[in-house]
Amino acid sequence: MTVRTGDELPPLRIPITRTLIVAGALASRDFQDVHHDAEAAREKGSPDIFMNILTTNGLVGRYITDHFGPRARLRKVAIRLGAPNYPGDEMVLTGEITSVADGVAEVAVTGRNGIGHHVTGKVTVQLPDDPRHADGSRHADGSRHADEPRYADGPRHADGPITATGVPRAGTGAPKATPGALNATPGIPTPPTATPNAAPGIPTPPTATPNTAPGTPTTTPAVPTATPDPSR
Repeated sequence: MTVRTGDELPPLRIPITRTLIVAGALASRDFQDVHHDAEAAREKGSPDIFMNILTTNGLVGRYITDHFGPRARLRKVAIRLGAPNYPGDEMVLTGEITSVADGVAEVAVTGRNGIGHHVTGKVTVQLPDDPRHADGSRHADGSRHADEPRYADGPRHADGPITATGVPRAGTGAPKATPGALNATPGIPTPPTATPNAAPGIPTPPTATPNTAPGTPTTTPAVPTATPDPSR
């Protein structure tokens, strides 16, 4: 994209809905009733609720970044409101580049609705380093910019390259399970196997001989051996 003084930005048409007005006021924490309560707005002399200036400011910023791309940075947004934006109307944003110097452009912005000029102002924007790719596209050979936080084969993590779908490639950092440890969580050591029914931290008592008090030597009762009777 080549940026020149006198260039006009394509228009952006924005339907002014009741939802947009209320949501914009809530998002900017503007709880004045004239931006969400139609009856209260009429009591104060307005035919309906109307858009607040913070929502308009955000829409102007969006208009500029939509044109120059996500790598452009807004340096200053100075606007003045005119005819209110009421539900059911439409605002058309237009812009013209008034100056370009040292990678910074100034854009005169106007927003018109069915009543008249809703907003007029000027936006100062820091252009991307390479305006030919301001929309974040790749070079002609398919490569990306050197300062982009992404590799050609997808984002990387500390444990190895990751594919574009986020699935680790085989053999490139996928955690390996400990042999014999089923359902083990990667990175968490497998706890030692506990003796069944033993409380953690309490040593297992020695196994006692049935019906024998612990510590008593085990004796085997003598079995008398019968002597064969030679007379039989």
